Amino acid sequence: MGMKDKFQDRTEQWQDQARQKVDEAKERMPQRGRKSPQDEESERGRREPEERFDQDYEA
Repeated sequence: MGMKDKFQDRTEQWQDQARQKVDEAKERMPQRGRKSPQDEESERGRREPEERFDQDYEA
């Protein structure tokens, strides 16, 4: 096997590994990105006082 073949094989292996990692990340994303309605309400409850504070002290 020549040097060119070795580099091509290694490149193909790295590309395959990269594709696998991307696929795994895509599978995990929907699980991590979903918020329940309760989470959104609690986040809104925390955000509102901060927004009011910011509005009171804007220059």
